Amino acid sequence: MKKGAICLAFICAISPVFSQQSFIEQSLVINVEVPVRVFDGNVFVDTLGKDDFEVLEDGVPQKIESVYLVKKGTIERREESKKYLPDTARTFYLFFELTEYVPKMAEAIQDFVQNILTLEDTLFVVTPLKTYQMKEHALSLKSREAIAAELLRLIEKDFQTGNSEFRSTIADLTNLAREISGGILADSRRHVSPDDPRAETKYLAEQLIYYSALLDKANTLREINQAKLADFARLLKKEEGQKAVFLFYQREYVPQIDPKLVTEYMNYYQDNVYVYQALTNVYKSLDRQVAFDVEKIKQLYSDASTSIHFLFLATPRESVEGVYFEEWSSDVFASFRQMAEATGGLFDSSADPAPMFQKALQAAENYYLLYYTPRKVEETERAFRKIEVRVKKGNYRVLHRSGYYIN
Repeated sequence: MKKGAICLAFICAISPVFSQQSFIEQSLVINVEVPVRVFDGNVFVDTLGKDDFEVLEDGVPQKIESVYLVKKGTIERREESKKYLPDTARTFYLFFELTEYVPKMAEAIQDFVQNILTLEDTLFVVTPLKTYQMKEHALSLKSREAIAAELLRLIEKDFQTGNSEFRSTIADLTNLAREISGGILADSRRHVSPDDPRAETKYLAEQLIYYSALLDKANTLREINQAKLADFARLLKKEEGQKAVFLFYQREYVPQIDPKLVTEYMNYYQDNVYVYQALTNVYKSLDRQVAFDVEKIKQLYSDASTSIHFLFLATPRESVEGVYFEEWSSDVFASFRQMAEATGGLFDSSADPAPMFQKALQAAENYYLLYYTPRKVEETERAFRKIEVRVKKGNYRVLHRSGYYIN
């Protein structure tokens, strides 16, 4: 990811409303709390009781001791054979991992501040440049309109500089891909010999080498740091209450030399070792794989009992003569979609962020809390225990975290 925004190094930001917060680690398993969301289509089902659920841990049925129905941070109904004290305080984390600022984001932010955020909530906002926390009692000190406007100013300002190097690299790649495509086409039309030692062919090889270097740079700028992702999950685990992460990620494209030209003229240059090798290196640079252990990260965020809501902004492909814009975010989409599923969160894709955000917020506001006491932990046991929650009757969609680490 660009500029390390998702690496989550929390940065102090001076603002009338937003400031820094730190975290402390601790760990102990006494009982298991499972936030569960049940949907009939897209409608949350709020009529279920303790006897409607069943919970399995590593395939073994568990005795559900208590169930609480929570809406907007308030316990509306409880069924207890053992009394618990659920912490329903809410912390929201908004991550904006976007290459370009999206004007429609204003509607999403305004709706969130106006209709969702309460005096008791904690809010973190992560831009490509900085991380902010809304100050305590901010909603008592300023109007919601003023807070939404200030937040939007911070987001838009940070986008101007936060991803500038990545945007500049993509622009250079676009211009170079267009120039290379034109050069290949011109060589073929002039019937230049592919092993011609003249400056034109040598210059093409140099351009391809530079193009490959720019691809590598773009890859580095958007690299996902597994260690910092894992650190953030562990820190979230120690935060009290209910934690919801909303990740806005924008579809990305990498500008390529027109594939039709490359296919047509790959054989044409096969006898020119410099051009052919440069083309081969370009293909290697384009073959990007996810650089972190998705399964491990899924387990860590599930263990943190944090719902990840992955909101994918489907921006359109550009049109530039001689350049093909290949989608460059399908691997990221697949990885974060799995993380959302493993944590009981939602994933969605749209060109308009407002309805996606509203849908995810509604899911985050309404849920059940199920409690059970797990079997005794053996001294040598270090496994990840898998959780499965079912509704006994009805064809419902059930979302919940996938499990937890016992120590």
